[in-house]
Amino acid sequence: MSAKLIKGTEIREQILEEITGEVAQIKEKHNVVPGLVTILIGENPASMSYVTLKIKTAHRVGFKEIQDSQPVDISEADLLALIDKYNNDDSINGILVQLPLPDHIDEKKILNAIDPDKDVDGFHPVNVGRLMIGGSEVKFPPCTPAGIQEMIIRAGVETSGAEVVVVGRSNIVGKPIANMMLQKGDGANSTVTVVHTRTKNMEEHCKRADILIVAAGVPDLVKPEWIKPGACVIDVGVNRVGEKISEKTGKTIAILKGDVDFEAAKEIAGSITPVPGGVGPMTITMLMKNTLKSLKFKLGIE
Repeated sequence: MSAKLIKGTEIREQILEEITGEVAQIKEKHNVVPGLVTILIGENPASMSYVTLKIKTAHRVGFKEIQDSQPVDISEADLLALIDKYNNDDSINGILVQLPLPDHIDEKKILNAIDPDKDVDGFHPVNVGRLMIGGSEVKFPPCTPAGIQEMIIRAGVETSGAEVVVVGRSNIVGKPIANMMLQKGDGANSTVTVVHTRTKNMEEHCKRADILIVAAGVPDLVKPEWIKPGACVIDVGVNRVGEKISEKTGKTIAILKGDVDFEAAKEIAGSITPVPGGVGPMTITMLMKNTLKSLKFKLGIE
């Protein structure tokens, strides 16, 4: 029997409706809405497309949204001054600097300049530390890991005491989701193993997993025989493996594959995320949730 599909597209809609409702209530009671600014440097097509989707989503849920586009040759000093301006703007609750940045700008210095209480991406060292401590210290979990955990919870997968194996050790996905899954709390309390390119017998570790989270960036890395029957499989990989002509539009589109051999894995797993339409839609969704959280923290709302 095929696995249950955990569809990020459906969960996204649920969460965005919840956010929209909360924003309306806060506006009625406090006469304020969450403010989000996105700073885009240059005209990288992929970055522009992603920022456009962020703007569209922010407007949908009722946020104040500022798109601040800057030329590719902006100086590091001017960019730091721009961030400082938004750090001191009481109407802004979330600041995003779209990556990658031009080579002449120190990415680390820029990200560290954002006020940790407005760092809704969750990349500032202060927020990384808060995440490590866990519990009430956590303000803004990184958006993709937060989306993964939300999907697991909403799919009804039991995490307490579960064996979780994370494939990949990136700062954006692997390390934070491993930390989140072992914390005390809902959607956590798990026993976590992290495997990576230097791990011996990766297959044996994966076979133990009740929940297998794969974020390696290697198409079809995880074979069906690596999957424990009935396991929950979260495939974070989005790998471009070719192109095809869309039957709907007639335009050339990318062929995307995950890090898991989906067609074979879905006959073994208990639940699994598709690619596309799985984890991907959750990232911007959780960004909106973090921005709403930022305003709620400011207003003292639980």
